[in-house]
Amino acid sequence: MKWKKFTLKTTTQAVDLVSSMFDEIGIEGIEIEDNIPLTAEETKGMFIDILPELPPDEGVAFVSFYLDDSQDIAGILKNVDEGLDDLSMFTDLGERTITESETEDKDWINNWKQYFKPFTVDDILIKPTWEEIPEEHKDKLLIQIDPGTAFGTGQHETTQLCIRQLRRYVTPETVLLDVGTGSGILGITALKLGAKTVFGTDLDENAITAVGENLEANGIDSEKFAVLQGNIIDDKDVQDAAGYEKYDVAVANILADVIILLQKEVPVHLKKGGIFITSGIINMKEEAVRAAFAANDAFEVIEVTYQGEWLSVTARKK
Repeated sequence: MKWKKFTLKTTTQAVDLVSSMFDEIGIEGIEIEDNIPLTAEETKGMFIDILPELPPDEGVAFVSFYLDDSQDIAGILKNVDEGLDDLSMFTDLGERTITESETEDKDWINNWKQYFKPFTVDDILIKPTWEEIPEEHKDKLLIQIDPGTAFGTGQHETTQLCIRQLRRYVTPETVLLDVGTGSGILGITALKLGAKTVFGTDLDENAITAVGENLEANGIDSEKFAVLQGNIIDDKDVQDAAGYEKYDVAVANILADVIILLQKEVPVHLKKGGIFITSGIINMKEEAVRAAFAANDAFEVIEVTYQGEWLSVTARKK
């Protein structure tokens, strides 16, 4: 299947209206390019520690969508043109030109899979379901993760840092809290290492589906890993659902600014002596994270580990 990419050049002020119009027509999967910096609300929950420097915003935006050969391309473009005519009566659409290009990628939804290969974290092998187990790694603990298009593959340094800490602190008695669970890789690793149960939270509703699929891929009973969409930092319903003073280990691989907020909330969910494993922290944020833990009487930092530009802070509840 070949895809054609159509890119509309318009104004930044018209983007929301254009997006809504595309949705009404039935166009899905649009891309928006502009130079407007992300707001604090937009970056909430995103794995971004350092935002890119953008050139000045000149009020121009590009909105792209994809159509394949099986669709009525001429009819859809006619509907787009008519929709733009209607919008032009209410807002400045700018240049309003549409350029067409053909993508070389015949399966742009799944093309990322070619970059996800089996990898190891010490004696643990992590691989997608579509890859075979390499002969030299058949003796390793196997974890199968298919992240889909919503979450990372687990190859990032911060995930590996967390996995190594889980290897150190998870026991057969461990009840684990996984904040920002994503694909479920850390919770599933804990279960593979012998943990009893996992409770995960994530801002993205896709985490519920992803964890379910990955539990099945690993032959793990879904009753061992519950997932709830929501923010444990400020959502009382999520906090109550997680429960209090019940976890032996909590893990959060998010980003430094969120870790700084989390270290205030997590202690009430941990048992006395419970371990909090954190990562997603780039080295330039190390001192800020250390200072936050130092100011919290509930925790003592017991270990800081490093990999590349990233680090993991592990603390114990006093």
